[in-house]
Amino acid sequence: MLTQKIKQIFSGQFIQNVGWMGGAELFNRIFRLATTVTLARTFTATEYGLTAVIFTVVEFANVFTLRKGIGAKIIQAEEGELLVISNTSYWLNWMLCFGIFVLLLMLAFPISVFYGSPELVWPICASALIYLMMPFYLINGALIQRENRLKVTALCQVLQSLVANAITVILALLGMGVWAVVWPMILTTPIWIIVLWRYHPWRPPQAFSLHRWKEIVHFGGNLLGVSLLQQVRNNIDYLIIGRGLGMDALGLYYFAFNAGFGISRNVINAFTTALFPYLCQVKHDIQQLKVRYFSSLKKTFSIIIPFIALQAGLAPFYVPLVFGEKWTEGIPILILICLSVLPFSFSIFTNDLLNTVGKTKITLYFNLIYTCIFGLTLLICVRWGILAVAAGVLLSQLVVLPIFGIWAIAKVFKKDSLSVALK
Repeated sequence: MLTQKIKQIFSGQFIQNVGWMGGAELFNRIFRLATTVTLARTFTATEYGLTAVIFTVVEFANVFTLRKGIGAKIIQAEEGELLVISNTSYWLNWMLCFGIFVLLLMLAFPISVFYGSPELVWPICASALIYLMMPFYLINGALIQRENRLKVTALCQVLQSLVANAITVILALLGMGVWAVVWPMILTTPIWIIVLWRYHPWRPPQAFSLHRWKEIVHFGGNLLGVSLLQQVRNNIDYLIIGRGLGMDALGLYYFAFNAGFGISRNVINAFTTALFPYLCQVKHDIQQLKVRYFSSLKKTFSIIIPFIALQAGLAPFYVPLVFGEKWTEGIPILILICLSVLPFSFSIFTNDLLNTVGKTKITLYFNLIYTCIFGLTLLICVRWGILAVAAGVLLSQLVVLPIFGIWAIAKVFKKDSLSVALK
């Protein structure tokens, strides 16, 4: 009986896709472990702080590519409109990505002045090059996700991770500093183009057209707002600490956050990448949607709860052993960040459920309110140092996210709510 129940929990298309993505994340973590150890032993706290700023800039820029917004629209689109949506999305991606490229070149110097670190200018300018390559693979990637062929996405992740981490380790050992994390981003982006073009036949249209662009922008615009607010929350602690407590404090905090949240996030990504297309397949069937949502939620948390508990509990042992004694000060921060992954994961499920049934405006409004609460909490906590900031991250997520999630589930699954939402 127990064996049959376990088989039921860990079977089906969702778990198959999770298996592919989980395998990719496992390989990524193995490759990344060598990189993290190398950087921890070769980088100073200041260099970690500079790295945090560069990654923050790139993450914010990624939001404006509308990768999630346009990609989500392609995944959700009806079959008869798919070609038009894909072709128009291609040109929209080019307009957005080229604009981001120019904007980063213009902002590189002001950002370096803000942080008092002139060495940030050229790495930020160089990282802008990846946005001239993105439009070539974003549509293919979304179409593959729509078809639930996440093993192709997993292949891309494994190949890029292997090459990028190898380059990072080599450059770090050669004393290249922050360039050890910038060059791999640029040099490995073509891997996505090669693999995704190999596994999907869609090709860029020859004729320029923006047919139905308003529909795409309306759907993606709300998700752009959500993604932007999420990035504000993901990085506002870096901004507050870097500006208020200095680059060394930011470096310690970033190490703890990356070592704690980074590992857990890889596990979460395996589930959440598979979730949205899995739910969209049954968006017109309220009962099937309900079954898939709660089944996926149960399967996800049956794995991540023990994983996060183990990671947080063993932190005092593996941090000094693997990363070095100089990072032991960051262990309490790492533990708090690990625990915050649980409510964060639930919020992703909530967002995907609302987006599946077209309620992106609700997602946007909630994220706006929550971001204000989150930012205010951190501004208060920073007075007591980086540990208090980490505690503020955990506290705000534990209090706000479950309440909204329960409300959103009740709203979507109440009688006739789905049919109204899709009209």
